[in-house]
Amino acid sequence: MRSPSRSHGPIGQGGGRNPAALLIFALLTLQACAVPSRLDPVPQALVAKAVAINTPRARYYPDEQVSEMFDEGIRALEREMRAAGVTDPSELPVANFLSISGGGDKGAFGAALLVGWTKLGPRPEFKLVTGVSTGALSTPFAFFGATRDEQLREVYTSISAKDIYTERLLTAIFFDDALSDTAPLLGLISRYVNSEMLDAIAREYEKGRLLFIGTTNLDAKRPVVWNIGAIAASGEPGALELVRKILLASAAVPAAFPPVMIDVEVDGRKYQEMHVDGGAIAQLFLYPPRLGQIMKDADIRRQWRALITRNGRLGKGWSAVQRRTLEGEGRQADDCQYRRRQALQ
Repeated sequence: MRSPSRSHGPIGQGGGRNPAALLIFALLTLQACAVPSRLDPVPQALVAKAVAINTPRARYYPDEQVSEMFDEGIRALEREMRAAGVTDPSELPVANFLSISGGGDKGAFGAALLVGWTKLGPRPEFKLVTGVSTGALSTPFAFFGATRDEQLREVYTSISAKDIYTERLLTAIFFDDALSDTAPLLGLISRYVNSEMLDAIAREYEKGRLLFIGTTNLDAKRPVVWNIGAIAASGEPGALELVRKILLASAAVPAAFPPVMIDVEVDGRKYQEMHVDGGAIAQLFLYPPRLGQIMKDADIRRQWRALITRNGRLGKGWSAVQRRTLEGEGRQADDCQYRRRQALQ
């Protein structure tokens, strides 16, 4: 009696069907049509020429455009002097700069610090406010001072995970751009960052105040500093949508949250840039490293004060570590960052 013929195809052998192999085969078959599409990225040689909105000074690459950022600072100083009716920078009050770091849900610390500061005594008006990641989400409120404290408190105390993201299926590991969808976060941002707020930012920009937010251009692997005031003051139809995208991108933790695609143009051709969490490169920033020397060379004399808010622990306490790959790797990475901070102090 002849035995039944056996299958020797790619799915199984010995006449059986392996469920795991079937699943993998189906996933690989679907992959080509399921992966999110995008426009071409900007060629490397054209990265600095890409325009996201039709207004000058909308953004900077701080790794090479230090002088351009300084020029924007000079223009801001001139606007501030006109608004104050003075002719010498030394006649202006102390310039207060505020930098708010990343830190995920620990951003509630920075929010509480600002709200508590108002209660203890009037906190100063900030000439420059910068933010990265969760810090970027705080910056529009911090920029306006105590008048937005209640909104800032609301954002960090009345929302839950469902207001930030929705989880995707496990197949997102293979076929999507992240493990979750941040449409809820975009909705939250849009609720507060509206046309009224954008107009208010534009008015403060005309008085010489600056609001900068950091993202990471993932294609170019470079930090980007967005000049939110210049974008707000541009009057361009897409300004509000761009500002919302920048805030969303700055908080887009790679792999966990999807990258944000920003449409740009170079010499009439359209491209798309992929932007993620600014914390992928730096957890905070304030101004170009050579700013002090440049101001000295330009003979600009004015008192200024920098305030840094770090949303996270500066030290590490004892805790048991589970014998799991991700647990150990994450703990080791945290400890390395801590030792690096200690070495720089």
